[in-house]
Amino acid sequence: MIEVSGITRRFGAHVAVDDISFEVGQGEVVGFLGLNGAGKTTTLRMLSGYLPATKGAAKVAGFDVLRDSMEVRRRIGYLPENVPLYGEQRVEEMLMMQARLHGMTRSSRAARIGEVLERVGVSDRRRQVIAGLSRGLRQRVGLAMALLHNPEVLILDEPTSGLDPVQRQEVRGLLRDLASEHTVLLSSHILPEVEAVCPRTIIIHRGKVVADGTKDELVRGLGRGSCVRLEAVLGSDVEGAVQSLRSIGGVVGVRDLGQLGIHHVLEVDAVEDLREDVGALAHVKGWAIRELSYQQPTLEQVFARIAVGQAAEVSGADSDGAQSQPAAAPAIEEPAGLGALPMSQAEEPKGSDDRQIYSLNPFDGGATRDLSKPTEAGPSGGPAEDCDQAEGDGS
Repeated sequence: MIEVSGITRRFGAHVAVDDISFEVGQGEVVGFLGLNGAGKTTTLRMLSGYLPATKGAAKVAGFDVLRDSMEVRRRIGYLPENVPLYGEQRVEEMLMMQARLHGMTRSSRAARIGEVLERVGVSDRRRQVIAGLSRGLRQRVGLAMALLHNPEVLILDEPTSGLDPVQRQEVRGLLRDLASEHTVLLSSHILPEVEAVCPRTIIIHRGKVVADGTKDELVRGLGRGSCVRLEAVLGSDVEGAVQSLRSIGGVVGVRDLGQLGIHHVLEVDAVEDLREDVGALAHVKGWAIRELSYQQPTLEQVFARIAVGQAAEVSGADSDGAQSQPAAAPAIEEPAGLGALPMSQAEEPKGSDDRQIYSLNPFDGGATRDLSKPTEAGPSGGPAEDCDQAEGDGS
């Protein structure tokens, strides 16, 4: 459903996204993770048609994002992190405008708007002015706009941003429901949320995909599948205890977390559950055990280890004089807007056409009208199809 082949995005000398490739199959719900400045938002904007790639290609439902941008937008619902809404409009008016831009008939608009407002939990706010909504409610209105035209693919950038814990739980349930009807690519900095909703996760670091798979696959890729926590009285030779634990077959690392009262706390990373082996060693050494527990790494722990490992590799390459990104390059997703850089510096791809890349939709990614084609002017000078008076019977 989503095919990304070697896409790159540069802003002047800065490479925000660096030759990444991945696929998302129909019906998949995939998390897209990375540190701030890793390139997540830039990638999602390229996939939504909001931002052209410097090089490479991407397809949605078989349509090229650049060449067939209008077809792609018919099939995508895009929720940016900061939802661009018109504050002076009422919620219902904003969605009605969006419905007209999607070419929905007058007879179908009201019913569909009611459905999506009910689904995202803001049906009681339909007559409220958007400027008076909290950030969480504005985020829900943005999600309603992304769902309005019933797209095949949802691209969601921080969908629970600004929501309280109860609202986040409700949106998680909604995302699980959407998985049965849509392909979903979800970016979020709340890792437990991604773990609860997304069976598969893609991790991006410094503009490159560094990991892709289920949580179990990512854990196996790290060479460690479990963690045994040991709290015990170890005596004076703590370093000797650490070395003894490292000698156990299957152990890939031991972390000394320090003293907790009279007990010392150690965490043993291993490829499997080694509580029995650790307990046997403790018995031989005469350690007085307070706790011996097992836990699988959370997605948050896996992500932290991968990110730290990648950072260490980059740091090591820099110290060895290997080629790397310049250290002074700012770790930014992208400038605030395309106007922040001349288009020549942004290295616009040849053959791109702003009339096809951008639209009248406030998201610049949801309208279905090709702006390169002339439209009949309406009473206010705008396109006739934006005016109810020019629609005839709306059949």
